[in-house]
Amino acid sequence: MTMRYAYVALACSAIVMAACDSKPSYQRISGETMGTSYHISLQANKADLAKIQSVIDKRLQDINNSMSTYQQDSTISRFNRLQANTPLVIDADFIKVLTDSQQVYQASNRAFDPTVYPLVELWGFGSKMSVERLQSPPSDSEIAAASALVGLDKISLEGDKISKRTQGIGLDFSAIAKGYAVDVIANTLRENYGINNYMVEIGGEVATMGVNDKGRAWVLGIDAPVIDSTQSNRTTLTTLTQPAGGSLHIATSGGYRNSVVYDGKRYSHTINPVTGKPVADNAPSVTVLHDTVALADAWATALTAMPYQQAINLANEQGVMALFVIENANKTGFELVKSTAMQQKFTQ
Repeated sequence: MTMRYAYVALACSAIVMAACDSKPSYQRISGETMGTSYHISLQANKADLAKIQSVIDKRLQDINNSMSTYQQDSTISRFNRLQANTPLVIDADFIKVLTDSQQVYQASNRAFDPTVYPLVELWGFGSKMSVERLQSPPSDSEIAAASALVGLDKISLEGDKISKRTQGIGLDFSAIAKGYAVDVIANTLRENYGINNYMVEIGGEVATMGVNDKGRAWVLGIDAPVIDSTQSNRTTLTTLTQPAGGSLHIATSGGYRNSVVYDGKRYSHTINPVTGKPVADNAPSVTVLHDTVALADAWATALTAMPYQQAINLANEQGVMALFVIENANKTGFELVKSTAMQQKFTQ
């Protein structure tokens, strides 16, 4: 599956502090999950933190047990080993992520596809981008053979049972699972503990609600997609402020840290599931706001899996709130382009 990198600078979070602890009732929780870390800032009694974190860690483990391709006994790993036309009972988390994936798969004209891994593997771009593969690319017949094992429409869901119609096809939810996990934590805070002032972040995917410890709306910063930037050496291009009394569900995708320039074009590690080839001239960074972080996560991936002009056109056609960071005409810096829906949401 396409690997993704999110680089959202988080105001008032454990990553980038934009406000100090002015209220004792605001607490912070952090931990490890999904090969990265999570950070939560919330208004809660300190005495409740241990219990809250225990419940959150248990839910995160449930999600890993369901959807981690690194766990051989996870539900998704067992499904990927199944023979065609063999049903497997799946849990509610899996069902929700699969149905969200199907929604974005269809609306994005297959640009978001959790079955794309055979093409990623064919091109050798799973973990490292190499110009050598672009110089000596797979043949059309090899791409066609790998593409035959790609397509979310080759997977069936009936009730709580999933099956594959094509032998060898498999799933990888790495481009949506972190966003879903953020949603799960946010829901847990609200529904289990009545907490309505929080910021939840996993690997750069974020949900906010209410106000921060200064009593102000949460502010999220969007970093410049600089290849060699670090946590301590980054440039914030713009910020997004949560609407008063509202919430934000946001995800950022970009392949600029894992890309190469070949024959005058920049290619990222992202594979376009439709063409079966690496994406050229896509936006270095795309930030999406949506009804849930899971949907934002999936759409951010979809919009980086195609050339920029196609992506902005699709975002406008589908009413997706997207912020594109692209190179300026002189290739000396970056400019920001908002989709129509994003302009309507944030006019500043």
